[in-house]
Amino acid sequence: MTWWLYVALLCVPLLAVYLHIPPPQLSPAVNSWRTSGHFFTFRGNNIFYKESFGVVGSSDVLLLLHGFPTSSYDWYKIWDSLTQRFNRVIALDFLGFGFSHKPRPHRYSIFEQASVVEALVAHLGLSEQRINILSHDYGDTVALELLYRSDHNRSGHITINSLCLSNGGIFPETHYPRFLQKVLKDSGFISPVFTRLINFQLFSRGILQYINQRLKHRERWVGTLTSTSTPLHMIYGPLDPVNPHPEFIQLYQKLVQRSTVSVLDEHVSHYPQLEDPTGFFNAYLSFINSF
Repeated sequence: MTWWLYVALLCVPLLAVYLHIPPPQLSPAVNSWRTSGHFFTFRGNNIFYKESFGVVGSSDVLLLLHGFPTSSYDWYKIWDSLTQRFNRVIALDFLGFGFSHKPRPHRYSIFEQASVVEALVAHLGLSEQRINILSHDYGDTVALELLYRSDHNRSGHITINSLCLSNGGIFPETHYPRFLQKVLKDSGFISPVFTRLINFQLFSRGILQYINQRLKHRERWVGTLTSTSTPLHMIYGPLDPVNPHPEFIQLYQKLVQRSTVSVLDEHVSHYPQLEDPTGFFNAYLSFINSF
C-alpha cells in the first residue's frame, strides 16, 4: 500500500468527525490497537497512548512520536520488533490526532504537543529516566522542541538519551507541503469550499500551523539540532515528495555533521516505517546499538 493511500484510509474516521457523520467501523487491527491502549488527562483533554513491556533486565525506554495527519498506529509494523529490544515501548496520539481529544476551537502548537509528551512521561513515572526518542514527520519537530528543553534544562523536561528522526520537514527551505496542506494552512481563495466540507478553522488556525511554526522557530529547533551532544540519527526514504532527495538529505548532512544517516531503498517514500519496516527497523537497531 502506498503511503498516501494509507493516510487516506486512516483519516476517514477523522474526517467523519468533522463532517458530523457516523464514522465507518474501525478495522479489527485498528480497534485492537485502541483497546490495548490507555488514556491520561492533559489540561482537560484525554490523550491516548499505548505501552508495551518487552525485554526483561533492560531499563531502556523508547518513546515513539508520529507524524501528520495520522496517529500512533503508524508504528504498528515495527512495534513487536521494538519490544524485543527495549524494556518499555510507548507511543501516543498527539492532541487533535487519532484517538486523543480534538478540542475546537483550539490553537494547536508544537510547544503544546511537547508539553503533552512531557506530561505523559511524568504520568508514567519516567521523569528521572533517560528516554530514547524515535520520531517521524510532525513528530520530528515535537522531538526537536523536547531536545531544546532537555539541552537547556527547562523545568519538567525529558532527559533524552538518543534521538532518531525520519522524513520530517525540519528545514523550511527543503520542505514542500502537498497542495491540500498549503490550501488549508494559508486560508487561500478556495477556503470557503473546504469550510463547507470540514472544520476549516481547526486546520488552518490549528494543527497545520506547525508548518508556519517551523519557519518562525527555525533558529530554535535547527539550532539545537546542530549544537546538541545527544546521539542523533536520521532514517530517510528518498522517494519522499515532501522532503525531496537529494536536497533534504544533503542539507541535513551539511548542517548536522554529528548525526549518522541511513538512506533506505530508492522506492521508499514518506512513510518508511510502513513501506519498508524491515529496513527501517534494522537501520534503527544499528544506530541504537552503536553507543
